[in-house]
Amino acid sequence: MATRWGICSAGKISHDFVVALKTLSTEDHQVTAVAARELRQAQEFADKHGIPKVYGSYEELSIDPEIDVVYVGTIHPHHLRVGQLFMNAGKNVLIEKPLAMNAKEVKELVATAKKNKVFLMEALWTRFFPVSVEVRELLSHGDVGEVRMVRADLGAPLTHIPRLVEKELGGGALLDIGVYCLQFVLMVYRGERPESIQATGYKLDTGVDGHMVIVLKFSHNRMAVCTCSISMMLTNDAVIVGTKGMIKIPDHMWCPVTLEVNSKVIRHPLPEPCMPLNFTHSTGLRYEAADVRQCLLSGLKESSVMSLSESSLLAEIMDEARRQVGVTYSQDSNH
Repeated sequence: MATRWGICSAGKISHDFVVALKTLSTEDHQVTAVAARELRQAQEFADKHGIPKVYGSYEELSIDPEIDVVYVGTIHPHHLRVGQLFMNAGKNVLIEKPLAMNAKEVKELVATAKKNKVFLMEALWTRFFPVSVEVRELLSHGDVGEVRMVRADLGAPLTHIPRLVEKELGGGALLDIGVYCLQFVLMVYRGERPESIQATGYKLDTGVDGHMVIVLKFSHNRMAVCTCSISMMLTNDAVIVGTKGMIKIPDHMWCPVTLEVNSKVIRHPLPEPCMPLNFTHSTGLRYEAADVRQCLLSGLKESSVMSLSESSLLAEIMDEARRQVGVTYSQDSNH
């Protein structure tokens, strides 16, 4: 029986997610309904994608009995409220990254999931790409020896996009794209908590971080450096340095299709989309969707690939980095 998806929010990322689902078998995945805050937007989205049911509120979607899991593609500040709405209605949820605005909100989401005994996952799609799977296998087999250093950079001039620069919309380089760099480091170091976190950067006039550099020190003097920016173009690559070699993701580190292992190039091409996409390599969203289905079929309440404990640690690291740079949101006031 197919996993029946409900789509929450009719924005750009939701469009790409539905297009990615269409690269998977309809026997495994079906989009049953879409909801937006305005019925007209939901109807236009449904017409474009051939979705049978349309709702003009998230509440209506939450009580649809024919939904197995809801994909939440709203802006960051709405993740907590909307995620809790669906989970309190007994729905499994896949919430776009970042899971919430801060560690406190992540804990609230996790608590809600456990209380209602539903599945919850942060949609950090990078984790599920074949390239990321191969990186984990290479590391587990010791192909590059003991890892000593990880570097991940991601940045582009994006300050013309209101969602990325306005505080009330959850803007800032770290929450929107720096999360990809940090999750990569945690993936390499297997979810280990760093011994120290040092962050520096600068804020835009709106008060959000325009550029941030984070240095993490792990046990046994293992290091990591993450750089993220919405004010300048960076290399957008990642490097893992081991005692016996090196692994590189030469470009698109947040949605990787190419890998270099000790100078050997390996490619994992993506399926072609059936309609234009809004973001680079978005058919790769199929891999996280496939993992959600397997988790649900197995009766799991979280994914082993992107666990809730790791999402919590990720949020804690981002909180501390923001504190050092002086970036605060209204959601932090309850700490």
